[in-house]
Amino acid sequence: MTTKIALVGCGLVGRSWAIVFARAGFDVAMYDPTPASLDTALDFVRGALPPLAELGLLNGHEPAEVMARLRPAGSLAEALDGAAYVQESGPERLPVKVELYRELGRLAGPDTVLASSTSGLPASSFSEGMEGRQRCLVAHPINPPHLVPLVEIVPAPWTDPDVVARTEAVMAQAGQVTIRLNREIAGFVVNRIQSAVLGEAFRLVEDGIVSAAEVDLAMAEGLGMRWFFMGPFETIDLNAQGGIYDYCEKLGPMYHDLAREQADPRKWHAGLVSEVERQRRAATPMEGLDERKAWRDRYLARLAQAKRALSET
Repeated sequence: MTTKIALVGCGLVGRSWAIVFARAGFDVAMYDPTPASLDTALDFVRGALPPLAELGLLNGHEPAEVMARLRPAGSLAEALDGAAYVQESGPERLPVKVELYRELGRLAGPDTVLASSTSGLPASSFSEGMEGRQRCLVAHPINPPHLVPLVEIVPAPWTDPDVVARTEAVMAQAGQVTIRLNREIAGFVVNRIQSAVLGEAFRLVEDGIVSAAEVDLAMAEGLGMRWFFMGPFETIDLNAQGGIYDYCEKLGPMYHDLAREQADPRKWHAGLVSEVERQRRAATPMEGLDERKAWRDRYLARLAQAKRALSET
């Protein structure tokens, strides 16, 4: 029997989850309180599937097969009926989440996993007072999850370990890659790393060292070339003849000095944001953002195809 997945919230993240689960063979119920959002999500998936098939990113399935596994639901109760796993991708507003999870706790089966795509709200903040809170956790994707496989699994203090294991199993079956946090922490892992990068990126622009475009080039044509297939620890391990110890012995003092210089965090004040906005809009006008997002997705799809091929050699 095919496992049923319920998607609650079908915006930018939810519609991408639809591809993740449907191409993995799950039956997927899709619900959004705004019917237009559900229609937009289905149109997005319908248009995204043929290019993914051409790149071999549908696990050998035809677009029509994948599309047939998606079933729009007219109500939350209908979406949850018989679902073994729920991926919630609703608004990032705590009062909304609290109310939604009370409903999920009331309507979902007693063994249904309730996972949130939230980018920063800990599961404890919206599940504490609900029925069956032991079923709740965060499964935070990196957008768009159908092209970027990492998912951060973040249990609340009361999350049942079996729920964590079942979530990891679902993600593995869906072809995603998980990391499990040992405890809740603000921003989780990916956003904490990204926060450090963005803080320095804004600082370099604010201080007139380089332009926003040059910061992007430093990442895209520099660090990103390595970070595309290995992380920062392996990077420095391979960047010194004697590995990590050698690298840290030689360059540790320099990085410590940099950390002290960066220890005073700066707000992204209105003038700075306006300047970066001006530079970005000169590169990509506002009316061209959707087209640029589509370019990003095409690029990511080809990178995913290349990475899969390289990992098999």
